[in-house]
Amino acid sequence: MAIKFQFNKTALNDLNKQLKIRVRALPTIKNKESALRLEVKKAKTKSDALSARVLEKMAEYDYMVALWGEFEPGLVSVVDVQLGVIKIAGVKIPILQDVVFSVKEFNYFAKPFWFAEGIIVLKELAAIGLEREFFLEKMRLLDFARKKTTQKVNLYEKVQIPGYEEAIRKIKRFLEDEENLSKSAQKIVKQRLEMVEDEQ
Repeated sequence: MAIKFQFNKTALNDLNKQLKIRVRALPTIKNKESALRLEVKKAKTKSDALSARVLEKMAEYDYMVALWGEFEPGLVSVVDVQLGVIKIAGVKIPILQDVVFSVKEFNYFAKPFWFAEGIIVLKELAAIGLEREFFLEKMRLLDFARKKTTQKVNLYEKVQIPGYEEAIRKIKRFLEDEENLSKSAQKIVKQRLEMVEDEQ
């Protein structure tokens, strides 16, 4: 990124201000990036644990697989998923607060005795599955924010800060050269005036 500037003291002061802002902001942005990286890792670990838990729960009820064919589809359904929002390192993340289920009425005497336990199992599996989806979404959102923050860190570290430093160096050299030329010109003028005075 080429930084546009003029060779004067005003531009030098402006560039110094911009450089100070970026140098001060860089540690904060780096901390945000590491916090987001940690949260992404936590969310991935939690979603993996929930995936394993779903498989574990399903394995617990493998002996009932043949019975699930008798289970009435649509007996249990999710009516509402209640959400909340939290902020993690400045990123708004939806969180699962509660899952509301609807269970159709059925005749306990006409249906197999295990239907009541089947409803509990389905509710538990659905709740775990929804929670897992929320952690996957949390991981996706946080990872997106982390990538953006990493880009900003790289922009500051590798492009803008060195660019401002280089521009400041060029302006300082130019102003020093200009001052030296001015002093040299004054010496030459002074020497000529002395020569003219000596001749008279």
